[in-house]
Amino acid sequence: MPTDRRLPLLYAIILVDVVVGAAVGPVLPEFVRGLPRPQLWLSVGTGIFLGVQLFSAPLLGRLGDGYGRRPIFILSAVGTLLANALLLPVRAGLYFTNRVSDGLTNGMYATVRSAITDVSPPERLFRNLGIEGAIISLGFVLGPMAAGIMLTVLQVPPPQQATYVVRLALALAALNVALSAWLPETHAGRGGVRGAELRAELAASLNPLTLWARLRTKDQQNRGVRRIVFTQVALTLSTGYYFYFVPFASLGPLHLDARQISYFFMYFGALSVVLNYVFYTFLADRLNQRRAIVWLAALGVPVLAGYGLMETSKPALYALVTADCLTLSLIQGLLEGRLARRTTEADRGEILGLNQAFQSLASFGTALVFGVLSVLDLRLPWAWFALCLVAVAGLAWWPERAANARPGIAHANA
Repeated sequence: MPTDRRLPLLYAIILVDVVVGAAVGPVLPEFVRGLPRPQLWLSVGTGIFLGVQLFSAPLLGRLGDGYGRRPIFILSAVGTLLANALLLPVRAGLYFTNRVSDGLTNGMYATVRSAITDVSPPERLFRNLGIEGAIISLGFVLGPMAAGIMLTVLQVPPPQQATYVVRLALALAALNVALSAWLPETHAGRGGVRGAELRAELAASLNPLTLWARLRTKDQQNRGVRRIVFTQVALTLSTGYYFYFVPFASLGPLHLDARQISYFFMYFGALSVVLNYVFYTFLADRLNQRRAIVWLAALGVPVLAGYGLMETSKPALYALVTADCLTLSLIQGLLEGRLARRTTEADRGEILGLNQAFQSLASFGTALVFGVLSVLDLRLPWAWFALCLVAVAGLAWWPERAANARPGIAHANA
C-alpha cells in the first residue's frame, strides 16, 4: 500500500519543531545562571512550559476536530517562532515569558498524533506512530548537532553562545511556518466549533476534575482508554528526567558545558532513532504490547536509578543512556499506538487532547517535585523518576477489563 503523501510532510514538521527546542535546550542554563539556585529556576520554567499545555492541548485538539489539523499546525508554528524571538536578548525574565508563550502552542502534539492517525490504515498505525517517535529522537540529535557545529565552526565565545543558538532556532522556526502552510488537510469531518463550545472547552480544561469526568465518560464508551492515559501519566512523571538532565549535567557532578551536552544528546538521539525505527518497523506489531510495556518499564527502573549514582563517570553516563534507549525510551510509542486504536475520526482530537492535557499536568507536577528535590540533593530526583517507572510497570501489568469494540478499529495485541 503506497504511503500517503501527507505523512512525510507531517514528519518533516515534527522534526523541525523538535530540532528548534532541542537546539535551544543546552543553552537554557545561561538564562538563569545569575539567579540563586539556578537548577530550581530551570525547573520552574519547565513546569510553566508544560503546565500551560494543561488547557492548550485539549483546546487545540478540539479546534483540530472542528476546523482541521492544518490551521493548528500553522498556529503552533507561528507561536513557536514568536516564542523564540522572546529569547533575545538573553535575560531571565524573557526566559519565563518564552516558557508561557511556547507552552500555549506546544499543545499541538495531540494534533500531530491525530493527523498521523487520520492518514494511517489500521495495520500501519503502530508503525507510523513508532516512526514519529524515531523522528522526535532524530530531532534531539540534529538540534544539539546543529548548535554544536555552529558554535565550533564559528568559534563563538561562551558569552555569545546562547544568542547564536537562539538565532539558529528562529531561522528553523520560520521554516516550519512555511512547511505547515504547505501541509494539505488530513481531517475530512470538519464541522466548525461555536464560541460557546470553545469557552466551555477552555473552562473544562482549566478544571482537572472536569478533565477527569470527561476521561471517565470516554472510558465508559470504550473500556481501556482511562488505563492507558493513567499509564502515560506515570510514564510522563518518570520521563521528567528529559527536562531535568540539562540542569543536572551542567550544575551537578558532571559539570558538562553546552558543547558537551550537545554531544551527549547527539549520541542519545542517534541511538534512539535507530532502535525506535527497528523496534516499531519489525517488532512492535508482533508483540503483546501490554506485556512489552511491563518488561521495558521494569528493566528501565535500575537505569534511572543509575543516573543518580554515576557521579563524574562519563563512561557510566554513556553506558546508562545506551540501556535507556533499549528499555524505557521504547515505551511511549506503544502507549500512543494503543490509545490511537481506541479513537474514531469524530473524537480523535478530543481524546488525544485530553491525554496530552493529563500528560501536561503530570509534567508540571514532576517538574515541581524534581525542582524541590534538586534543592535538597541533585541526585534525589532520580529516585523519584525510578519510582514513577515502577508505577508504569504496575499499571500495565494489572489485568484490564475487556475493551468495547469500535467500528473500524483494530485491537490486536492490545
